[in-house]
Amino acid sequence: MTDDAQVPFLTQEAYDRLAAELEQLSTTGRDEIAKRIEAAREEGDLKENGGYHAAKDEQGKQEARIRTLQALLKNAKVGVAPESSGVVEPGTVVTANVAGGEEVFLLGSREIAADGDLDVYSEASPLGAAVLGLKEGESTSYEAPNGKQITVEVIKVETYTGQ
Repeated sequence: MTDDAQVPFLTQEAYDRLAAELEQLSTTGRDEIAKRIEAAREEGDLKENGGYHAAKDEQGKQEARIRTLQALLKNAKVGVAPESSGVVEPGTVVTANVAGGEEVFLLGSREIAADGDLDVYSEASPLGAAVLGLKEGESTSYEAPNGKQITVEVIKVETYTGQ
């Protein structure tokens, strides 16, 4: 990941929270799921054992989350949200006119604002990629996943304060 636009930004608080989640999933989480699988296995026929299949499914989801967290924490740029200079960058809150309607969103990883009400768009999303680097007052358009051209104008760029 050499392209800074593809490096996820995390606040120190978000990084610490995700590191704690990774630690829990990698240790006690794995132990708990292994015990549930073993207990279900002891119930007999695995073909018709719903508890066994549910535990294996949960194990797969948990391992996927562990891999996601490991990659995110390994590659993330950690620090305070950048002080807004009127330019859209990862970690800033953007107010934009998108297809005729005003939207306010955080540009970055959804993990930053896990507990907030703010919509979050990745820098790699069509909208995020379109507005990245734009200044207040600038406009562009991007192709939505459905193939439609969407016009977007950046109205305001603010420092993310954690709310």
